[in-house]
Amino acid sequence: MEFPTHILLAYGYLLLFAWVLIGQSNLPLPATPILLAAGALTAEHELSFPLALAAGVLATTVADSAWFLVGRRYGHHVLRILCKLSMEPTVCVRRTQDSFGRRRQATLLIAKFVPGLATLAPPVAGQNGMAYGEFLLFDGLGVTAWVGSLLALGRLFGDVLGRDPRLLDWAGRFSGALLILGIAGFVVARIVRRRMVLRELAAARLEPEELKRQLDAGEPVYIVDLRHPLELLPDPFTLPGALLFSPDSLAHRHHEIPRDRDIVLFCTCPSEATAAKTAMTLIKLGIERVRPLRGGYDEWKRLGFPLDQVQMKPVALQTIQTL
Repeated sequence: MEFPTHILLAYGYLLLFAWVLIGQSNLPLPATPILLAAGALTAEHELSFPLALAAGVLATTVADSAWFLVGRRYGHHVLRILCKLSMEPTVCVRRTQDSFGRRRQATLLIAKFVPGLATLAPPVAGQNGMAYGEFLLFDGLGVTAWVGSLLALGRLFGDVLGRDPRLLDWAGRFSGALLILGIAGFVVARIVRRRMVLRELAAARLEPEELKRQLDAGEPVYIVDLRHPLELLPDPFTLPGALLFSPDSLAHRHHEIPRDRDIVLFCTCPSEATAAKTAMTLIKLGIERVRPLRGGYDEWKRLGFPLDQVQMKPVALQTIQTL
């Protein structure tokens, strides 16, 4: 299997442009393998390094410009969608916004080299009102450095292969398999990182007894009840001081959540699934002190700890009855 070398030779810069464009549109098709392969072909003069660089830069700039305009028009809505699509819990919207606010030009220069930041930087730039000309200049410089680095690395590898024909033949035979393995490894690595965050959240679960001690001691705790309104009809009670939010509305109003105290989330689903998923969303949005409550509402109630009655507004009741 001799892909992508032979296909690159057949379709050349058009394939390079299309592949990179799709990859930079945040679809699961990483651009790194095709750029490395193109760089290796420039060592054999099968492709032109300047033309390959131009194709890669143009494709990336087109994709980034589209995300810039989408971010300018739809703001935080598109950022929330990107958070859900991106499996990068290590780079969040709030940190990207903070970094962009302090040094926006420098952020664009290095964005392509940082996982997660590469996805969020263009729409954040649009959301923050950056002039398109300024964005195009600094994003273009960063994109050129990124594409050029990968092509140069591929060319270096191609030079090494050219010195030993046996290595070149081996690379040609197995390049397709290596490409598939590379893509699979890329996806698996992101899934593993996501699961690591989930395990950390499971380890960070707050015991009901500990929360009770914090409340008795008067410590500031931000408690969020994630239950559906229908669950409140037969049992209209909640934890002391808890605020009622749906997971989506909580993420939408994340700027209202304090950063100087524990954020305790609870629900009634098995293994606190809703609380854990919502906690991951909040972590991506820059809220780090998030702790799902072990056992949720049911465990708190089973232990006989105090509860506050939920005052159901007439409008809310009418809405629930129509569900």
